[in-house]
Amino acid sequence: MRYWTVGGGIIERGRDLLLVCNRRRNGSTDWTTPGGVIDEGESVLGGLSREVTEETGLTVASWPRHLYTVTVHAPDLGWNLTAEVHLGGDVSGDIHVDDPDGIVEEARWVGRAECETLCSANQRWLSEPLADWLDDRWTEGTRRYDYHLAGSRRESFIVTRT
Repeated sequence: MRYWTVGGGIIERGRDLLLVCNRRRNGSTDWTTPGGVIDEGESVLGGLSREVTEETGLTVASWPRHLYTVTVHAPDLGWNLTAEVHLGGDVSGDIHVDDPDGIVEEARWVGRAECETLCSANQRWLSEPLADWLDDRWTEGTRRYDYHLAGSRRESFIVTRT
């Protein structure tokens, strides 16, 4: 079983949200908030800051709130994922994509309606917590989202919230 941790950043400018377009190994693209895999020896917030800068060119000086944690257990694929999603603060710089992994192709600020459209095809563990944040914008505590992923092919995945 493979285990890994991902840091995700919700970065807002007014009522706009920062999204990145990712090119996947199968050639498809999807839109998500910026972030990525935390390298061994990195803290979640240190790795998240690095990923945001690589993917967007922006510098986030603070991460004032841990908004939610997502776990995905995918035994048929042999992996477990934990994602910590934090709210970014004190953002500076201009958008410039320079992703050394070659995954992020574009970054841009989007309004709520465009965000919903761009993220509509995402896996449930990505779209559901983000939609909850955009609907509720809670001010207290950290929420938890746990999912079980059954199946070994994307077109036949069964995702259950546990």
